[in-house]
Amino acid sequence: MHTHGDQEYALREPARAEVDAMTGTLLLEFGSPDCGWCRRAQPLIAEALAAYPAVRRLRIADGPGRRLGRSYRVKLWPTLILLQAGMEQARLVRPESKDEIIAALASAAG
Repeated sequence: MHTHGDQEYALREPARAEVDAMTGTLLLEFGSPDCGWCRRAQPLIAEALAAYPAVRRLRIADGPGRRLGRSYRVKLWPTLILLQAGMEQARLVRPESKDEIIAALASAAG
């Protein structure tokens, strides 16, 4: 199965300051390629984001020693954090429906 670049986990974890400085609406997705919850959530996230093409998605492979996830107090995967100009607007932990992701996107993206 081929995946597009924006759907793969970032090879380099950005620093918190880089994330804080990003403009616009950003969906930070913390997870792991080996996480079943994360794999199940992918079609839901993709469907929800289809309605919000301006939202940038950044997938971060989380785990021990990964500082960005710790700075956001991520405990379970996947955790989706919606940021608007670096400020957290919404957070979803293990979303189970496209609708809850869309609701979070709607509140964050305006």
